Amino acid sequence: MALVLHAGKTNKNAFKALIAAEYSGVQVKMVENFEMGVSNKTPEFIKMNPLGKVPVLETPEGPVFESNAIARYVARSKVNNPICGSTLIDYGHIEQWIDFAAMEIDANIAKWLYPRLGYGVYLPPAEEAAIAALKRALGALNTHLASNTFLVGHFVTLADIIMTCNLYLGFSQIMTKSFTSEFPHVERYFWTLVNQPKIKKILGEVKQAVSLPPVPSKKPAAQPKETKPKAEPKKEAKKEVEKQAAKAEAAEEEEAPKPKPKNPLDLLPPSKMVLDDWKRLYSNTKTNFREVAIKGFWDMYDPEGYSLWFCDYKYNEENTVSFVTMNKVGGFLQRMDLARKYAFGKMLVIGANPPFKVKGLWLFRGQEIPQFVIDECYDMELYEWKKVDLSDAAQKERVNQMIEDCEPFEGEPLLDAKCFK
Repeated sequence: MALVLHAGKTNKNAFKALIAAEYSGVQVKMVENFEMGVSNKTPEFIKMNPLGKVPVLETPEGPVFESNAIARYVARSKVNNPICGSTLIDYGHIEQWIDFAAMEIDANIAKWLYPRLGYGVYLPPAEEAAIAALKRALGALNTHLASNTFLVGHFVTLADIIMTCNLYLGFSQIMTKSFTSEFPHVERYFWTLVNQPKIKKILGEVKQAVSLPPVPSKKPAAQPKETKPKAEPKKEAKKEVEKQAAKAEAAEEEEAPKPKPKNPLDLLPPSKMVLDDWKRLYSNTKTNFREVAIKGFWDMYDPEGYSLWFCDYKYNEENTVSFVTMNKVGGFLQRMDLARKYAFGKMLVIGANPPFKVKGLWLFRGQEIPQFVIDECYDMELYEWKKVDLSDAAQKERVNQMIEDCEPFEGEPLLDAKCFK
């Protein structure tokens, strides 16, 4: 009998087991046609979990409920599974962070979010207390992640899976950028994790909440109806016709499509540089790169319509594992996709031994880094940005070397080079 998970397809607690299964090579099948409020009230389901809560895992030995217990069961179905820890202290630390994720992160997100969604009474003092407790927990997590890529060790463990699923609810529903920016290491950790292939397969594309759910409005007390004298049939019919006509006009006005606001970069004066022409030249140049592509770049470059920027990662001391560092850079480039029409970039991972350095070169439309990129891509604040001074021959040559993937770069070997185009 295969493992069968009873839950809705969007249940973040079910995601824990599904992600653990991906990392463990264990097959877990979602029950078909699950309907919350119906399927979990049947006698068969109540027999598996008397409280009627989801998720529940159906196993050959019997049912298991509570999401963290289910995730543990799935992970431990594989003997010597590395996501469960390989030493006693690793095991203890994994369990420590699982409890922290449940008691400090998930519980306080729920106390803040659910009353706003109508699942409980909304009380401002209770919300303030939940936010304060959540900030305290995120502050502690942020401190730990300042010097750690993952919660335990140097790769994803069950603690990371459960923490990510709990943070997912907050990031996607109520924790806006203005709230999470206070915790940059938590942000970096979360976006790194949700872009891991096995996690992304389950969660899909994750987007951060842009606003708080509104506070439920209290229904006004019913007002006594006023008795009005009956109108004459002809007058009443005339009023009804006029009312329907007014409604139709209002509907037409509402349905008229509003023009999409233009990106401020589209309002800049035309530039002689056609970005797509440069990207095409870069992609198609296979030999004599400096003589063809680099020369072509400077022939095309318009210093009035575009600007060049160096970036240096602020926390290189964290970059102790090569593939994690490269994944970090890959995630950054994925999140920069919103700027593809207006930017070109090169990111280099440098060094023969850890910690590895991450440096980049970016070409942006306009004279400043676009504000919408700063607002939407959290990675921007993890880098020091410096505008290239083209009157400085050394800086111009550095641009050439970064475009060319010159090795060694600044005296060190290149571990990886990625292009955004």
